[in-house]
Amino acid sequence: MSIKTGDPIPEASFKRMTSDGIVDISTRELFEGKKVVLFAVPGALTPTCSEVHMPGFVEHLESLKAKSVDTVACVAVNDVFVINEWRKLRSIPEDIVMLSDGNGEFTARIGLELDASRFGMGTRSRRYAAVVDDGVVTYLGVEPAGQVGVSGAEAVLKELG
Repeated sequence: MSIKTGDPIPEASFKRMTSDGIVDISTRELFEGKKVVLFAVPGALTPTCSEVHMPGFVEHLESLKAKSVDTVACVAVNDVFVINEWRKLRSIPEDIVMLSDGNGEFTARIGLELDASRFGMGTRSRRYAAVVDDGVVTYLGVEPAGQVGVSGAEAVLKELG
């Protein structure tokens, strides 16, 4: 069963690359007392994720922050090294928090796994965007396969008013 609007974010942790190396960040640290836009991609460096989904959040980053959003974060079921290289190759600003859910534990806890094994990618995350206010989901847009609509930055901006 997948997470839905009104549900709290479960306890989990992510890996994140910083100037000091790899650090863990818990869902509590990420969401407690903050308004966070969290968006998930099936795979760093994949065409739709790199050419459509991520660019929208880069383009609209300041507009999202102007809507009282404290943090914009991207999560993928990729290792932290791949996530970090994606940031470098695509010039993703440091203001977008890049999170590795390398083992897919967070993704499984929220019930948004994607079986991408037919593409040789194993279990990944479905494409979605969520607005999380103090640890509670207030918006969740989960995409049908191959689409970027309800999970795009424009949809999130509309949701935020």
